[in-house]
Amino acid sequence: MTGVSPKTVSRALNDVPHVSPAVRKKVKEAAAALDYHPNIAAQSLIARRTFLIGLTYERPSPSYVVELQKGAIDRLENERYRLVVLPFGDVASRPAELGQFLVRAGLDGVLLAPPACDQPEVLDILERQKLAYARITPHQDLDRGIVIVMDECHAARDVAAHLLKLGHRRIGIIMGDPSHSASAARMAGYRQAFAAAGVSIDENLIVRGDFTYDKGHEAALILLSRRPAPTAILAQNDDMAVAAMAAARASGLSVPDDLSVAGFDNSEISRTAWPQLTTVHQPVHEMAWEATNLLIAALESGDVASCRRDRRHEVLARGSTAAPAG
Repeated sequence: MTGVSPKTVSRALNDVPHVSPAVRKKVKEAAAALDYHPNIAAQSLIARRTFLIGLTYERPSPSYVVELQKGAIDRLENERYRLVVLPFGDVASRPAELGQFLVRAGLDGVLLAPPACDQPEVLDILERQKLAYARITPHQDLDRGIVIVMDECHAARDVAAHLLKLGHRRIGIIMGDPSHSASAARMAGYRQAFAAAGVSIDENLIVRGDFTYDKGHEAALILLSRRPAPTAILAQNDDMAVAAMAAARASGLSVPDDLSVAGFDNSEISRTAWPQLTTVHQPVHEMAWEATNLLIAALESGDVASCRRDRRHEVLARGSTAAPAG
């Protein structure tokens, strides 16, 4: 039907190099007409590859995880590779266990989201075992491996500056998990903004929220019990920020009339909350897409040289922030 050898058909269907675009197109059109679909398991046996790409993360917000997965899956559409999601808890306390788990998982490559992307012991294990990896928003060793990064310190500085420019001076802060480098980077950015504005941070208004809605709600209630109460809250992700809005309402406060709230990530929950949440747009979907794209390129070429791509942030001022009353 195609007029080419079975070997050429196989090479064309498997996107192996050294097949002309015209022949590849002809073979794939014939396969579509015959409703033929290559068997991925058989391909794996022949190529001694699994065509599986892992995505590992630790206990982040559901919205963040969805954006990560969507970015990777969108890039894998019409590819022979498939995504395997591998959540793993307490990475900082057992990095070697995670590294060994990833090696045993039978992957061709792995996407490392925070905090695994900042664990040198994990990277050491993957490199020793020659398991290709890409890192999404790391903060350390940025010249190591495939790196997709955004300056979270700069972004946090900008969103804190937004509240300070509105006139807020008594600002509560809900931090994330201290084992995540992102938490320290965002806190550093807040401090830079306060220093630039000549405003002192009240250390009594810094509470840990752990990046989860429930912990964010608890932290916000603690902040709102302080006297005098804060006029604004900076939360280190959107889930905790929306939880702070709920805590404010439960305390009889109006957002933003009585309390301004700002988050970080621009996840879906920030857009569906009411009022819509002021936040930092972190292009999580795009970063996951690009990390997957570069990882596939490395797997196909066999060239796993280090590379870095920087993405920009944007502060999205929405209805949850306003000048303080009075």
